[in-house]
Amino acid sequence: MTCALCGRDVENLTEHHLTPRSKLKKGEMTPTIYICSACHRQLHVLFTNGQLHDEYNTVERLRDEPRMARFIAWVRKQDPNKRVRVRR
Repeated sequence: MTCALCGRDVENLTEHHLTPRSKLKKGEMTPTIYICSACHRQLHVLFTNGQLHDEYNTVERLRDEPRMARFIAWVRKQDPNKRVRVRR
C-alpha cells in the first residue's frame, strides 16, 4: 500500500482525517487519506488540530508546507519496514 504523502510502499497505513474529528459536529463526516505512521506522527508533531482544520486540510497543502516537505524528502529515503523517529 502506498502512503498518500510520501509515496512509500508500506505494509500498514493509518487513516488520517483531513479535518480533525474534534473540529466536527456530531455525525459530520470528513474526507480521509491513508498515510504511513511516520507521516502521520510527523503531522501531529508539527500541527495542532486547529491548524490542520484551518490551513492544512488537503494533501497538497500538507505536502507544500516547508517543514513537512523537508520531512517527506527525508523519509522517502528511509527503509519503509523500520520505524522512523519524528522530531519537531
